[in-house]
Amino acid sequence: MYYSDYSQGITLKGRFRESAARKYFQQLTATVDFCHNRGAYHCDLKPENIILHETENLKVSDFGLSTIYEIKRQDACGTPAYVVPEVINKRRYDGEKADIWSCGVILFVLLAG
Repeated sequence: MYYSDYSQGITLKGRFRESAARKYFQQLTATVDFCHNRGAYHCDLKPENIILHETENLKVSDFGLSTIYEIKRQDACGTPAYVVPEVINKRRYDGEKADIWSCGVILFVLLAG
């Protein structure tokens, strides 16, 4: 996750307190839900694609691998540590479920460091 005032970003390393992780995870899942309700699937969610603004509000960035209204995908995209097992196994996968999986991995990273 990066801290940014939109002109510079600083990587936040280490473990987050549970209250902070919860706050950021809730913002992340609300953002992902907003996108999914409009048929957009990010398909590359990871801490490096999340910007923490100086107001401590999350911004999701890098929609370069995203897809709209295409739930089942076959192409291998995303960052290996954050993708669903189907991507690794080169099987068709659901973009919505892939984003949810990635959110779970991000939560683990926030709590474990």
